[in-house]
Amino acid sequence: MNKYQIQMSNVHFNGFKRIVADPDFCDGQPRIEATRITVASILSYLAGGMSVEQIVAAYPKLSKEDVYEAISFAATHFKDRYLPLKLSPAAA
Repeated sequence: MNKYQIQMSNVHFNGFKRIVADPDFCDGQPRIEATRITVASILSYLAGGMSVEQIVAAYPKLSKEDVYEAISFAATHFKDRYLPLKLSPAAA
């Protein structure tokens, strides 16, 4: 490492012991620690119809708690980015 490079390690998110991010893994996307399985991937599997049990069976490094924490993490971060729709009087 030269003097201009910054060494970064996993960033942990308050309240989420299994979710980390590191720019050197998965483009810095939030993921389950010690895996390359991102929160977004887990949500995609759920949206595609997989059950928690099916996801855990397909990815043995994951536990049910990992999947539930990914859901909780996404829900927590989505509420911070939600912009309520404002209807015009004509649409109401």
